[in-house]
Amino acid sequence: MTHRKGLVLDFGGVLTTPLVTAALAFEQREGLATGTLLTGLYLDPEGIRLTQELERGELTQTEWNTVAGHSLGIPSDNLMGRIFADLRPEASMITAAAAARRAGVRVGILSNSVGPHPWNLYEGHEVDRHYDAVVLSEEVGMRKPDPEIFRLVLKKLGLSAQECVFVDDTAHHLPAAAELGFAVVHAEEPAKTIGELEALLGVPLSAGN
Repeated sequence: MTHRKGLVLDFGGVLTTPLVTAALAFEQREGLATGTLLTGLYLDPEGIRLTQELERGELTQTEWNTVAGHSLGIPSDNLMGRIFADLRPEASMITAAAAARRAGVRVGILSNSVGPHPWNLYEGHEVDRHYDAVVLSEEVGMRKPDPEIFRLVLKKLGLSAQECVFVDDTAHHLPAAAELGFAVVHAEEPAKTIGELEALLGVPLSAGN
């Protein structure tokens, strides 16, 4: 088996704790019925359109907050930040990414981002320091699963898709990467993800190794 030389990671839900868990906690705090966010923002056609515009940088986070808050019937002030207030770094995955880099694997971030203000998903993570390439959708006007955004992160890493692994917690993003030639891993549980990456990269990634 030829081991891959590059690793491309989604950010939210891969290098952080799960997005859905944080969103469910927000619903409970706000007194919303379980699933209100998913239904109103990510299944509703208008909600999908607005979120995609946000991720491409065509809409500011503040504008998204205003529209989404009105749609949900709740205050819009820092809504995105309130929704994801419970997100925390996923230490085992961050450790694994650092171990991969020490072993000579080039590691990049490819994230559908949501604007830096008033809440910044990446604050405190020093992504530009700890990763070899960082591509945020809002900055490049494209979003996953657009093949061009995958090609952009490959260009920044200086590698081909056939040399890389792509990891995302959103299964919908994986087929486009696989079609380009990436090995793909659906991030559902950190220990399982790390085990799959160790096999594909051929290097130990767990803290205990």
